[in-house]
Amino acid sequence: MEARATAKTIRITPRKARLVVDLIRNKDVAEAKAILKFTNKQACEAVSKVLNSACANAEHNYNMDVNNLYVKATYVTDGIRMKRMLPRAKGRGDVILKRTCHITVIVAERESK
Repeated sequence: MEARATAKTIRITPRKARLVVDLIRNKDVAEAKAILKFTNKQACEAVSKVLNSACANAEHNYNMDVNNLYVKATYVTDGIRMKRMLPRAKGRGDVILKRTCHITVIVAERESK
């Protein structure tokens, strides 16, 4: 059994968020929280919120033991792109894409040995 949480339209580029998400994949939840706490990236705050939400979903909805949880899968997909104009020479304008992302974290319970 697994529990998931998703944060949509986060104002971080997907490429930068994937750097953080790759650090916690297949780790225990406690270890993943420690990694996110001490990593110096902007995306860590958003990823930790999604991880905490996934753990709360697992505990509340599926009665899983929080101490046995691990990050089964986590991924970042592209969100919407906000288009903004930047004035350039001779009356032209350049389009600036402000990218967003969707962060998904799936946690599952470890098999007891």
